[in-house]
Amino acid sequence: MIKKMYCVFSLLIICCFVLTVSGCSNEKKSKESKRNKQKIIEEMVVDYGKYGKDANEKVDTLLEELQNTDSQSGKQWRSIMKLWTQTNNKLSLNYNVLPDNLSNTDSLCLVALGFQLNPDGSMRDELIERLKVLKKCAQKYPKALIVCTGGGTAEKDKTVTESGKMAEWLIKQGIDKKRIIIEDKSTTTAQNAIYTFDILEKKYPQVKELAIISSDYHIATGTLLFEAESILRSKNLDSRSIKVVSNAAWKAPSGTLSTMFQAGALIELSGDVDTAFEIYYDNYDIHKLPDIHK
Repeated sequence: MIKKMYCVFSLLIICCFVLTVSGCSNEKKSKESKRNKQKIIEEMVVDYGKYGKDANEKVDTLLEELQNTDSQSGKQWRSIMKLWTQTNNKLSLNYNVLPDNLSNTDSLCLVALGFQLNPDGSMRDELIERLKVLKKCAQKYPKALIVCTGGGTAEKDKTVTESGKMAEWLIKQGIDKKRIIIEDKSTTTAQNAIYTFDILEKKYPQVKELAIISSDYHIATGTLLFEAESILRSKNLDSRSIKVVSNAAWKAPSGTLSTMFQAGALIELSGDVDTAFEIYYDNYDIHKLPDIHK
């Protein structure tokens, strides 16, 4: 009898050990899967940012790998990669004012992208020119809400923000302050998108459409990042709650944003801020990734 009880007890110990090891193993696999997911996204986005269409075959391979690792992420990033190509090659710009066919209700929101302030906290000329375009758009669509984006970027005055100065200018120009939403935490375009969506989803659920207002060279990047953020927040890509539907641009005399800069911004949206800033400041070593031809 004692021998039989000993055998049962031993069997129970073995079972518990197996379950514990199995649980640890599953937890380890889960962590590895999460790490691998981010690495796949990094490699895919950086490859396209650096090599463009020459990386298409490698991107397709990485999308398949991501799909196998995380089905939802695979679908989201397949949509984002397609969007990236479209915004850089097929996006039409509307100079000075929005087109005529948009909704004249508060389901439309005009998103004005900020620009770094002067050291003393005053607005640079480029930001004022963007605001002049925004004013025309706000007058054309008087029921649309307005988001001013941008945090504190004045070197010598930490009390002011891009969005705060933008709102002040608009109110002085006769725009109803009740229409104006201030997003004053961001310092990058990716953060513009993240924090704007946080505000709109929480406080303005009626907003369904966005129009991006910025300098012409910045419109594609702004559209890409706001659309990508919408995709990453959506469980059903066919019925996203908020979409970018249009834009209005100030024709800047100069300025450009590279696809590699866009890659950094997309990586920032994915949650890897450190890698994003390595790319922004040209400190990223592209050679640490596998050769796209292998």
